[in-house]
Formats: sequence, C-alpha cells, structure tokens
Amino acid sequence: MEDEPEATPPESGFTLRKIDRAKSHPSSKPPTPAQRVERLPPGQHLTTKWPVLDLGVEPAIRHEDWALSIEGCSQGRVNLAWHAFLDLPQTDMRSDIHCVTAWSRYDNEWQGVATTTLLAAFPPLSDRTHVVLGSSDGYTTNLTLPDFAHHQAMLAHSWAGDLLTREHGGPVRAVVPHLYLWKSAKWLRSIRYVTEDEPGYWETRGYHNRGDPWAEERYR
Repeated sequence: MEDEPEATPPESGFTLRKIDRAKSHPSSKPPTPAQRVERLPPGQHLTTKWPVLDLGVEPAIRHEDWALSIEGCSQGRVNLAWHAFLDLPQTDMRSDIHCVTAWSRYDNEWQGVATTTLLAAFPPLSDRTHVVLGSSDGYTTNLTLPDFAHHQAMLAHSWAGDLLTREHGGPVRAVVPHLYLWKSAKWLRSIRYVTEDEPGYWETRGYHNRGDPWAEERYR
C-alpha cells in the first residue's frame, strides 16, 4: 500500500520571514528587451556554491522505496518505481538555476528524464491545462503545462555525475530552470495533471504564480 504524503511542516522562522517579505514587496515589472537577453536575471548575483533551502524537513528516502505517482494521464493513475523511472529514456542537461532569494548558479549538469519524455510516455488528458508537483515533505507547486514541457525542464536524479543528495532533493527532484527555483520541487513524489490552476505552498503565501526570473516575478 502506498504511503500517505507527509503533512506540510509547521512554518519556521525562515519561512515566516519569506512570507513577510512577499507581503511587503512591490509587484514585479516587465523586463526590458536588454534584460531578456542577459544570462543573469536582474536582481541576481552569481555563486559557485549551492545553498540549501527547504521547509525545515529533509525526507530520507531510499532509492528502492521511492515511487512517483502520476495522475490525470491517459493511462489513469500510474505509479512509477525507481527502476521503471530509470528504464525511461535518460537525458543529460546543462542549465543555470536562479533562486528567488537572489542567487544564481551557472552550468549545472543534470541527469534524468526530460519532462517532454515523461509527457510522451504518460500524456495528460485533453482537458488538462496545469501541473501540480508534490513532494515528500508536503510541499507543492504549480506550473502551466507549457512551462512543465519547457525544453530544459526535467526530473533529475543526478547532478555533476553523482546521485542527488538528500539535502538537494534526492532521489528525484524537478528542474524547471527558466523559472525561479521554488518551482523545481525537491523530493518529488507526485505529478498531477489538473484542469485548472492550483497554486501551491509559496504561491498561496504571497509568491508569484509563475516566477519568471527575467521579469523578477518574485511576489504577487
């Protein structure tokens, strides 16, 4: 029997500070054409480190126990175990990542399954317009289907040639590099194709519904 997802943990001091900042921050402005072509989005600074941010819980999940639930696809509901996930066509991808807390890291080397591959294998029903990603720590985030199907988006199990560590979202995390990193759910447990938008954890706490870094869509 499949385990029930963890309840969302209580809001930590760090989380509450981020919520207060979202409430007090001005709305985003459209990017200029010059900003659109810049590799580093406005308001960001580069780092060679990979800071760890989460809700205060880092689930410990053995690879052999991991499974991904996919709902709203043409096959009904699918539960994809670790080895079945590895049997899907695998992709190497290099991308930059941009955190809403204003750091960016260039040239991350990922290995995993491209979201376009997943969508081809488990296509959403024709009335589905959005995707909700669910994590083992109770976290959720929402995406439009086009954003989920972005050519650089993937479900990653490895980074820089090694399996993802627990602190960075292993066994499997989403990587949606054209949006702020809160859209790249760690400890990925479920994918739901849905018929209407369902804002997730941060989106219901003052963060922008989409999160385009070049438009500085940090907050609503």
